[in-house]
Amino acid sequence: MNDPLAAVAELPGVPQAVQEAREAVDRLYGHRLLRRRSPEVSAESALRGARASASLEGVEVGLEPLRLGEVTDPVVQGALRASAELGRLGKTWRSAPPQVLARLHTLAATGLTSDPGRPRTGPTSADPLGLGTAPGPEEAAARMAALAELVSATSQAPALVLSAIVHAELAVLRPFGVVDGVVARAAARLTLVEHGLDPKSLVAVEVGHADLGDAYGESLRAYLTGTAEGVGTWVRHCAAATVLGARETTAVCEALSR
Repeated sequence: MNDPLAAVAELPGVPQAVQEAREAVDRLYGHRLLRRRSPEVSAESALRGARASASLEGVEVGLEPLRLGEVTDPVVQGALRASAELGRLGKTWRSAPPQVLARLHTLAATGLTSDPGRPRTGPTSADPLGLGTAPGPEEAAARMAALAELVSATSQAPALVLSAIVHAELAVLRPFGVVDGVVARAAARLTLVEHGLDPKSLVAVEVGHADLGDAYGESLRAYLTGTAEGVGTWVRHCAAATVLGARETTAVCEALSR
């Protein structure tokens, strides 16, 4: 049976990077605080992840004002809504990916477009990461259909590899035309949860992407080349972001312990 992700998982440097990410997540899950306060840590991770996702979309806000409910920016509010919904979308993600993506976009893009949740039918000028012109709607639709098949299929590849491909395809295709990055990062996190790497949604992987700075956009541009080297660069970047995201949540655990 053809498994396109298997080849990605074996690209140079990817197995080692994925293993390092796996070990970082395992260390986080071994933290003693999580025996009693796992839901609290997950909620804080979601908040920090939404803030970082909005930052990658070009909107910077402070963590404390966000925690106090003082931020009204629609991009930030959309990132928060999408993050909060992930726990209810897990069972549908494998069986109906397009439905989940439409729901995530509806949540993320409310107040930003008149038709949230529907794929674009024309070009888009949205390009917060400087990736260049997005594919036309027909190409985007075809690749989105292929992505849905990938999410629904059975693969032996690690969850992180699938999550990286989901993230990249949504980010570069920009299928909805506005805040696609927020949807991409939410779907990537959902994939890590549903495919077993981070079942309690503890890892603030979006913070990891933000902390890596320019490497986020640079790695997506490498992915856009379609070469083995470029795709490998992106997957290794996602593994590094996962390591940093696990460290961020470990710091949350330590703070709560004190």
